[in-house]
Formats: sequence, structure tokens, C-alpha cells
Amino acid sequence: MSTTSDPRRKPPARFRPSRQRFEVPPEPTGDQEGRRAPWDRPGGARAHPVQTGFMLTVGVGLALLVYYVLTNVGGLVGWIVTAAFISLGLDPLVRWLESKGLPRPLAAGIVIVALALLITGFILGVVPRMVEQAQQIAARGPDFVNNFMHSDLFHTLDDRFDIASSVQTAADGLQKRLTTDENFLGGMFGSVVNVSGVVLNAITGTLIVMALSLYFLFSLPTMKAWCYRLAPASRRARVQQLGERMTNGVGNYVMGQACVALINATVAFILMNVWGVPYATLLVLFVGLLAFIPLVGGVLAGILVTIAATLGGWDTAIPYAICYFAYLQLEAYVVSPRIMARAVAVPGAVAVIAVAAGGALWSVLGALIAIPTAAAGLLLVREVFVPRQDTR
Repeated sequence: MSTTSDPRRKPPARFRPSRQRFEVPPEPTGDQEGRRAPWDRPGGARAHPVQTGFMLTVGVGLALLVYYVLTNVGGLVGWIVTAAFISLGLDPLVRWLESKGLPRPLAAGIVIVALALLITGFILGVVPRMVEQAQQIAARGPDFVNNFMHSDLFHTLDDRFDIASSVQTAADGLQKRLTTDENFLGGMFGSVVNVSGVVLNAITGTLIVMALSLYFLFSLPTMKAWCYRLAPASRRARVQQLGERMTNGVGNYVMGQACVALINATVAFILMNVWGVPYATLLVLFVGLLAFIPLVGGVLAGILVTIAATLGGWDTAIPYAICYFAYLQLEAYVVSPRIMARAVAVPGAVAVIAVAAGGALWSVLGALIAIPTAAAGLLLVREVFVPRQDTR
């Protein structure tokens, strides 16, 4: 009988290596709370003035360090915030699948695969048409400029502001600098290098956002549990309640805004095809992106498409503008309230201020996250600050 062990046999369970997981620690029981170490118990001694000054200095230093880090890694913070909002936006679908009995990893996998298929279908079916229309616009660019320069509008503006001579002077100066100024050529080369760096940074950021979104979506309950455990035990239940309301509200807002933007882009695409607006497939991309911006996005999209529709004549632009802006009224009073019923609620004035401030601080991303951020702040004011003031 051979005593050699078969390497294909699995070792006993007690010898199997297990992967260490960063689990949330369990809630302490009453006995564990009574057996706390002496240094874990709050002391009653008063702090020395030197100790107080030292701690204030350390606090100021940490605040300056945080400011320095945030100002130098602002792009990374933007990627993290974008990934967090994407994961919160997909979380309602995952929770709906969980309510049907699916485990969260499987539900998250189904949502991710469906999103990947949707993006792949969009790239394969729509992007080639968009590229073709963009090439057509680039090819017709000189004709557009020539027609504009021979139009009555250009002659009127030229008579008042002397545009032709100013453009000719600028063109002569540019040609002279190209032929004589070596520093100018070096600056142009540096600009090309900077543009390449921006493109590479955008590709890197997209990959990082996708990876973080996947991780956040899979581990969102664990991440929220860790955040709740950082709150004091006496207020942990209240913090958890408010945190769930805020995250659910933000998730419903992102998903609802995505649905509103999709409906907006679909209606705009139908109207563009009905009235014969040129380059409809390319323009509908901008309509969908602008529709994500609350309040002003739809108006900007309508103005953009109306200007582009003038290429087909005023008999195309005016009917499209009338129909699209009529739909915006329907969206504001019927479509959006029904879709966003379970999302955040923000007063109109606060929404306008939040969007303007978010856009000024963080461009398009700031405008997108402004309203859910303002809603979270209003929730804290209503549920925490106002009751605290009422008890005084």
C-alpha cells in the first residue's frame, strides 16, 4: 500500500489557506462595553494650555495638508466622485433585482453586463453614423464660411464693426509669426504635446472611473456599513437612517435624470427627423449630454439644435424650436415630476443657485452633482439642525 499522497487531493479544511477579508467588525455587546481598556475610557482631566495649543497647531497643519492634497489631486477627486455617482445611480436597479431574490453580486453583474451591452450597441450602431456626419460638416466647413461671408448679415456686421479687415490683419500677423518667430513654433509644438497629454489623461480617467464604479457597485453596502460604524454608538441608528435616505435619494435622482435625458433625446431625435434637421444623429448626442444638466440643459440643447437647424432653412428651424420647447414644458410639468417622484426634492431657487455654483466650481460635473448635494444638505438641515434649534 503506497503512502505517497496524491497532489490532486484537497487538503483538510483546517489546512486550507483562506483569503483575508476586510470585514466590518461586529457591534459590541454589553459585556464588551464594560471590559474596555483604561485608555479607551474618556478621562475627566482638563487639558493643559500647551497641549491645547499643540493640538490646534496640528489641526491647522492637517487642514493645510488636506487643502494642498485636494488642490494637487483634483482630477482624482473628480474621478472618485464620478464613479460614486455612477454606482449610486445603478444601485436602485441592483436593489430592485435583490428584492426579486437575487444575491447582490449576481444582481450587480447583471446590471453591469446590461450596461456594457447597451454601450456596445450604441458604439456599433450610432457612433459610425456620427463620425460620418462629423466628416460631412468638416468637408462643408469652407462652404459655410464662404456663404456666411457673402450673406447680408455679414455685410451689415462688416460695415459696422469692420470685421473683414480685422480678420485679414490677424491672418497676416499669424503668417508672419509662423515664418519668423521660432518661439511661436515651439509654443505650438508644446500646445500639441499638452493636447496629447489631455487626451491620455482622459483615457486614463475613463478607465479609472469604470474600475471604481464596478468596485463601488459591488461593495456599496459594506462601504456604507463602515461609514456608519465611524459614528458614535449613541447616534449610529440616526446616522444610518439619514445616510440611507441621502444615498437612496441621490441614486433615484441619477437614475431618474438618466431616464429624463433619454426621453428628451428620443423626442428631439424624432422631431429632427420629422422636420428634416441636418446631422440629426450627431446633434442628438449633444442633446442627450446637455439634458443631464438639470434646469438649463434642455434649454441649451434646444438653442443648439435650433441654430444647427438653420442650415436647413428657417422653415426647418422654427417648427423644430416650437415643438421642442413645447415638449420642454410637458417635461417640466408632467414627465419629470412622475419620474423624479422618489428622487430628491429641491426648491427652484436653491436648484438654480446650486447648478450655477456647481458649474462654476467644477464645470459640467459640478452642475450634475449640484442638486443631489443640495438635497442632502437640505435633508440635514431639516432633520438635524432645525430639531436641535427647536429644543433650545
